[in-house]
Amino acid sequence: MDRRTLLRTTVAGASGLALPFTAWSAAYAAPAQNATGPYGPLQAADANGIQLPAGFTSRVIARSRQTVPGTSYVWHDAPDGGAVFPNGSGWIYVSNSEVSSSSGGGASRILFDSTGAVVGASRILSGTNQNCAGGKTPWNTWLSCEEVDLGRVWETYPLGGTAVARPAMGRFKHEAAAADPVRKVIYLTEDETNGRFYRFVPNTWGDLSSGRLQVFVAGSGTSGSFTWANVPDPDGSPTRTRSQVSGSKSFNGGEGCHYANDTVWFTTKGDNRVWQVNLLSNTYELAYDDSLVSPGTAPLTGVDNVTGSSYGDLYIAEDGANMEICMITPDDKISVFLRVTGQGSSELCGPAFTPAGNRLYFSSQRGTSGSSSGGITYCVTGPFRT
Repeated sequence: MDRRTLLRTTVAGASGLALPFTAWSAAYAAPAQNATGPYGPLQAADANGIQLPAGFTSRVIARSRQTVPGTSYVWHDAPDGGAVFPNGSGWIYVSNSEVSSSSGGGASRILFDSTGAVVGASRILSGTNQNCAGGKTPWNTWLSCEEVDLGRVWETYPLGGTAVARPAMGRFKHEAAAADPVRKVIYLTEDETNGRFYRFVPNTWGDLSSGRLQVFVAGSGTSGSFTWANVPDPDGSPTRTRSQVSGSKSFNGGEGCHYANDTVWFTTKGDNRVWQVNLLSNTYELAYDDSLVSPGTAPLTGVDNVTGSSYGDLYIAEDGANMEICMITPDDKISVFLRVTGQGSSELCGPAFTPAGNRLYFSSQRGTSGSSSGGITYCVTGPFRT
């Protein structure tokens, strides 16, 4: 009997048949369990203060309020959500700035050649507020999300073009977005203690100017079936979008979101969970819950941004906690991939892989200083499995 089955059996057996469905659903979820990571134990911290498995190295790409090496562009404050875009000659890393419009909120990009050398950097979005996370589209735009009340989604153009607001995608406290090219929708998370999980169904795939905003409708348990319902007023005023549809499921602090292979995962920081939604069966369950890890201490708390590798591993960054990026493997095992030391007043964000899968970019939003002006953006290179 594997640990996950043992956990389920133990919890269910101790619960008894008299428990309500919500308790049973928690027991029959599939939360990831502790295991040795596929890359082995972390080594001593390197010169950048990062503990990595053997064979991996880190380097600093940019620092807030300093010129990006090799360019004349000054990197933005509080780097947050990010993504990588191929551009023919190399790739581009895009990063949000989670500060107010008066302090330089928006998003920037760094251009790399095929060897990973920096060849340029510039601003792609300005004058917006608290751009936290977002998501990449199949047509190579970056959806930059404002994490404020009645916030907007901004579609930006890392390969060239002028950013534009997409109000049809809803006005709420946006966090992350993930594109699903099969169902031709964009999934959206909401960072409220009673936030909702949404999807946007554009009238024309590839054009986000019009369409329907829908909300996830399900019971109060941690697993089960679900449906989607139209949000009557995506503008969110006077009634907020999360309060418009009876039966829509509440999630405690929606954060990162990632789609792959008919599945969408999203995180909720308020209860340290990773949710897994099966889009073929229209069912959902827990991929991770820190209260259901056994044996040992749960490695992942403060769950935040999430991305995936081509192999199918999920990489989840921590907001605070002990500043780790953890990974969940396809066989439901969780381990620590890296740990950033000496930056206890920061958070990790913006994890994204290059097209080849051998480089992982991410940021420490407040770095060693603990302030938004101290952000650091890194690149980790090594034998990632692909």
